[in-house]
This record gives sequence, structure tokens and C-alpha cells, in this order.
Amino acid sequence: MERNYQFRERLLEVHKKGLRDDAIWTKLTGTTVDESWEIVYPADADRVMLHAAHDLRDFFEVSMNLCLRARPRKDGEPLEGRITLTDAAHTPALAPAYTEPAAYKLDVGDGITVCGTTPRGTLQGCFYLERRMGIHRGPIIERGTVEKKPLFSPRMVHSGFGLDDFPDAHINAAAHMGMDALLVFTKDLNITPHGYLDLNNLIYRAAGMGMDVYAYSYYKSPKHPDDPDAPAFYESTYGNLFKNCPGLRGVTLVGESVEFPSRDPHTSGCLRLEKKPGETRPSPGWYPCYDYPEWINLVKGIIRKYKPDADFVFWTYNWGYVNEEARIALIETLPTDISLQVTYEMFEQFHPRPGVTVRCVDYTLMFEGPGKYFTSEAIAAHRRGIPLYAMANTGGLTWDIGVVPYEPAPYQWKRRYDGMVKAHENWGLRGLMECHHYGFYPSFVSELANTAYWFPAEDYDTAMREIAARDHGEKNVDTVLETWRLWSDGIRHYVSTNPDQYGPFRIGPAYPLLFRQEAILESPPYAHFGNNRICHTMYNYDINLRANLDYEIESLTEMARLYEEGAQKLADILPSLTGRQYDETKRMWALGSFIAHAARTTIAVKKWFILKCKLLPPKGNKPSWNAGQEAVIKDGAQVSLTPDEVRATIDEMRAIAEQELVNARETIPLVEYDSRLGYEPSMEYMCDRAHLEWKERMTRRALAELDEIYEKGICPQ
Repeated sequence: MERNYQFRERLLEVHKKGLRDDAIWTKLTGTTVDESWEIVYPADADRVMLHAAHDLRDFFEVSMNLCLRARPRKDGEPLEGRITLTDAAHTPALAPAYTEPAAYKLDVGDGITVCGTTPRGTLQGCFYLERRMGIHRGPIIERGTVEKKPLFSPRMVHSGFGLDDFPDAHINAAAHMGMDALLVFTKDLNITPHGYLDLNNLIYRAAGMGMDVYAYSYYKSPKHPDDPDAPAFYESTYGNLFKNCPGLRGVTLVGESVEFPSRDPHTSGCLRLEKKPGETRPSPGWYPCYDYPEWINLVKGIIRKYKPDADFVFWTYNWGYVNEEARIALIETLPTDISLQVTYEMFEQFHPRPGVTVRCVDYTLMFEGPGKYFTSEAIAAHRRGIPLYAMANTGGLTWDIGVVPYEPAPYQWKRRYDGMVKAHENWGLRGLMECHHYGFYPSFVSELANTAYWFPAEDYDTAMREIAARDHGEKNVDTVLETWRLWSDGIRHYVSTNPDQYGPFRIGPAYPLLFRQEAILESPPYAHFGNNRICHTMYNYDINLRANLDYEIESLTEMARLYEEGAQKLADILPSLTGRQYDETKRMWALGSFIAHAARTTIAVKKWFILKCKLLPPKGNKPSWNAGQEAVIKDGAQVSLTPDEVRATIDEMRAIAEQELVNARETIPLVEYDSRLGYEPSMEYMCDRAHLEWKERMTRRALAELDEIYEKGICPQ
């Protein structure tokens, strides 16, 4: 049983213990490294090259049970019997043909040479060497030459260790997966939502591991660029930040976080929290205002006084719902020396059956993408020569289930990777934001993404089989692949809705069934989005969209079934496993089981809500409802529920609640086995044992409310 936050101990272990298996690797052919080998590097190696050498030495010691010496290389010494780390500046003859800083060339013969375009490339080449030896489960690597370049840079991630909390090991783990940039929520110089953070120290530590740092702006923007005091104001914010932290690679800006008082008549002209009652126009953060280019040019100019090559990333997330003409009109006027970031799958609509519309809200894997919103803006950016980035969540997690480490659906992820590679080829997609504040958690999914994001790419199916064999045993490969197929199909049955992403799927099986009384989620005082900030415990849905609810219940029932079936397949092979493979398999079983339980909770919430709407007054005045009771039309008149119908409805609700409480209790062993389940960095814990027990108390309270109605047989008014 793990205590809360114990998962962080695993995140601090970059290299896997117990990876070497002499029964496997000794049957392979290739170049074998033994304890007579050394790791050598240039005498004047920089911090990144030294990190590559020391990390590789640690890999051999921890994962391969080999202790190798790492030292500066002497002039003229042979390459045989050594792992030689170098770069294009030191040995041009060994350099890769590619010019990207992270490109590398790996030559394997009687010695191993890793040469990067820059030390960042050397580091990535070492990571490739580590991965291949890990796949072989021994210190052996195929002979020959491998030459690769990255398709995407930057690849930006938030911390999965804790909000804006980046221990060295977590940075290193992200670098191993090909990420090359960290995102930090920035409210002011050295101030994040959690308080003080020494940005320059983070920049220094990250740079030594080949990583950049971007500020994700939380700055307020109360000044219009035409205001006389606007330059001085933005000098005091963005200017002060880059003056004091010139090592920042850039800044990411999204409408809702940096909205300014636009003069676009389509908007309210004021910030969201300043809108007057009755104002129906969106705040400027939610519309492609015609004067955004003025604001961008002002802020960009101030930043680049201190950082001439600062990457200014402008993200159009908040107005993807707006008609294409208005969105493209803004892109046509944007400066071309910024980067445009577009969310990959959002706002796409589907009609799975007559009368039912499904829309991709926030971030979801149910649809692989790209969506029409992304495609339209990608084409426009490409036409104008604006560098294109995507918010793609390919670190391994979306908002589908808010308190899990990653979504184990590799076949569905492959569909997304394939589309992004095509976007790279067709529209020049070059940069990625790979997660939001739910953070990055290294997993086999992020490992697979890294195989797809380099040219030439590895064969995806082969990579999956190799990972399945490494982590779950050679004899279990087909079973594990079938589990992943089931789960990949399962996530396609997920239905993306705001009530669910801000409701039961946000916190999973800890979500309560409520009747009339509100319930406040219990949060620690340091939670960024504590209590009910981003989870609405009183479920609400437009009951007039009953066809949607029925479809969602059916689709999520199939999702739950597929995840349960996959989890059972893993449970069946657990008795045959030991050591690291047992741990890997059981942790994946717990994850799949948790997702199944979360789907069951969402189904129960919807069924409970439909019945509840028969008993309570509506929130609105839809004509098909009579005092909140589901109206039955007889001879042109609306008839309310009889006392017997009221009691029958409550009996159904009781049955749903009791079944759901069993579902919640069954979740407790899962979250106690893996403390990452039930946690999200911005909310902290929302589905641990304490919250699952809280859910039972709140649901029992709702059942007590129903008991009072049951006695009278009359619906409350």
C-alpha cells in the first residue's frame, strides 16, 4: 500500500532497476559492452555532454549491473572498446548529416560512437542507446549506423511531479522521452501559483540536461496597447521578467490568461471578471479580436529588448468555437515572427445518431484529430509563413479522466501521431505542447511517441511488441497487445462533454451523487484549483438533450466493458510474473481498472440525474417540463408523477446509489496500490481513500433527503 505522494519516489528513478535479463540478451548478436569498456568525452565537454556521460554511466550501473568508468578522452586514442561521446564541433567527420541541434549519429562496431550535431544531439543519441539496450534487456546493441533528427521542437511539458515543481530527476526523465522544454506558470518574476520559484536556477538546471524553459503567462493585461501608460505597464511585467531571466526560451500566451481590454465590438471590451450584468458578448480572451496584433507587437517588442530570439507563442485555444472567417482574419494580420499554437482536436463535432451531437471539448483522445479548427488555422499559418505549434497532449494524457497518470491507449495515440507527422509534412507543424497542468508522467505511451517523432521513425508495431515483451514478459506479448487494443477502442467510446470533464470524469469514482444539497470537495490550502474550482459536484445537464444522455450512457457502458475486459486479461497473467514485470503489469492493471470504475461512476451520475429531474424543479423554463417533473402528454394536458411513481423513481435512485457506492469502495485498493491514481497536480488529491469515503458520506446524505420525499410521495417544489 502506498501513502499519498509516494509515486514521486518512482518519478525520481530515471533508470529502471532489474532490467537486465541474461536469459534474454545473451541469445542476441551485436556489440556487447562489459566492465572493460569506458565512456569517454571531450576534455572541454560542456554541461550537456558531461550529463550525457554521467547519465549513461548511471544507466549501466542501475539497469545493466555494470560499473563503467567515465573520463575525458585522450587525443588519438582508439574508438574500440569505448563509448565515445562527441559532437560535430569536435569531430566533424563523425557528424550526422542533419543540422537540427538534437540530431545524432550512432556508429556501432567494435566500439560505440555517439555524435550529435550539438551536445543536445549527443545526449539524445545516448538515450537511444539506453532504450535499445533496455529493449534487449542487456548491454548489447545492434551493429551498424543509426542517424536521426527530431521532427518537432520545442516539445513542451508541465511538471507531473507537482505543479511547477521540477526536481532534476523529473527533468531528466522528460528529456529521455525527447521533450526539450519545460513550461512554468508565471504570475510574476519568480512567482508561480504555488508561490516562489527561482526561475534562473530552474533555467540553469534544465539547460544542463538539454532542456529550455518557457514561461506560461499568468500575467494580467489591463492595458490596451493604445493606452498612454501601456508601454510602461508591460515593461514592468514582461520586460521585468525577461530582463531578470534572459535564459528563458520564450513565453506562451493564451487568451483566457492574458486577455486585455480590446476595442473589438464583438467583445465586452473588458476582462472577464469585470463584465457588467447583462453583457452577453464574450470577453476579449474568448474572441479573435482585431487588435490582438497591436497588443502582441507591443509585448513582443518589450520582451525582445532583453531576449532578441525569444519565442513568442500565441495560442488560439479560447476562440476555436468562432466562425472560421473571423479566426483566419486574425491570423492574416498577425506578425510572422511569432509562433502560432493551435489545439489539435478541439471543437470537432460528430453526429453518431439522429438527434445527437457530440463535440470535442477541452482535450480528449476520443477523436484522434486533426479537427477542422486546427486544420483551418494550420493552413493559414503555413500560407503566411508563421511557425506552427500544436497543443496535442501527446505526453500521454488529456482531460478525459482527470486523475490518472496517462491513457494506456497506444493504438489510438498512434492515429494522433500519424496525423501530426502529416501536419508536419503538409503545414510545417514544428512545435508541440504535450500536456497542461495535469503534467507529464513518463510511460510506455510517451516512449512510443518518442519513437514516432524522429526521422526516420521506428516501426510502431515493432516498438509496441518490444515494449510489451520488456515490461510484461515475452510469453505475454499477444495478451498485452490485445489489452491495449481493447483500451484503445474503449477510449473511442468516451464522450467528451463539459458536464463530465468538469464533473465525474474530472475526479473519477470519488464524484458524489447529490440531490439538493451542494457538496464542497476537500482540498489542502496549497491546491491551485482547490475545492470546486474546476470540478462541479452538483451535476447539471440540459435534460432536454435526453437523446444525448441516452447515447452517452450506452457509449460509456461499452467503454467500461472494454476497460474491464482488458484489465482482466492483465489480471490473468499476473500469477506468472515476478519482480519488475509483475510491478509494471499490476500497475497497468490498476490504471485500466481505475478508468473502468471512472466510466461506471459517470454512467451512474447520468442515470441518477435523469431520475432526479423527475423530482426537482428545473433550472430553466423549458416548455416540455412541468415544475421540474418529467411531463407525460395525455390528451394535450401535462400530468405530474403520482405518489407511486415518485416512490418508484426513488427506488431506482437508491439502487443506482448503492451500486455506485460499491464501485467507489472497489476503487480504494487501486488508489492505495498506486498513489498516482486519484492525483492531479493543480487539484492535488481528489480520489484517494479520504475522498472516496467522503463521496459515500455525501451520497448517504442525498439518500436521506430522498427518504423524506419517499414518505410523502410528493415531489418537492
